[in-house]
Amino acid sequence: MAGTTKGSDDGDALISDINVTPLVDVMLCLLVIFMVTTSYVVADSLKVDLPEAATGDHTEPSVVMITYVVDKATNARQLFLNGEKSDEAGLRAHIQKVKAGGKTDVQAVIAADRTASHGEVIHIIDVVKQEGILKFALNIDSGA
Repeated sequence: MAGTTKGSDDGDALISDINVTPLVDVMLCLLVIFMVTTSYVVADSLKVDLPEAATGDHTEPSVVMITYVVDKATNARQLFLNGEKSDEAGLRAHIQKVKAGGKTDVQAVIAADRTASHGEVIHIIDVVKQEGILKFALNIDSGA
């Protein structure tokens, strides 16, 4: 039985054993839920092959996170702004909106694939600077 006493058939005796089967069932259910949701969250992230560098500083999160991805199979180039697909016009509009909101010290963080050309990255930096953001950071893989 689930909650019986040892050595007594009396109905008034105290229950001295604890059944851990329901606890194990709940923990296994939580484990399965955790495993399923973790794989879902990882699947939505962008795959960026960042260049490696031995030096680099930690940067604060920014409202202008630019990701430039080069697809290895098709060689297609895609620009993402704060995790959503965008283009140069969308980037300019977002920066103007942020600046119009009264933020004065805006920093852009640029993450570009290792296979992106130097000219493409410079063009993104130029667009950011043309829109009035003078502080920017380049994401790297620290290699550690």
